[in-house]
Amino acid sequence: MNHLTFRQYDALESAIVHARRVAIFRRGTEYIVIPQRLRSANAREAVDVLHPTTGEEMTLFLDEIERLEVVAT
Repeated sequence: MNHLTFRQYDALESAIVHARRVAIFRRGTEYIVIPQRLRSANAREAVDVLHPTTGEEMTLFLDEIERLEVVAT
């Protein structure tokens, strides 16, 4: 089980507030998305994200995230 660092949590929260894109790596796949909100789902932390190109809404669980980076604008 992976855990985000305090810096990653801060970066994620800042990206939500400022609508910045983030790169999330999960199960060998990179997602470039815009995080919408953090929430708890079935005793797990999750982030609801929006794919900027397709408009698809997704839910990614934080314990599945391998790496998270804010994309420079």
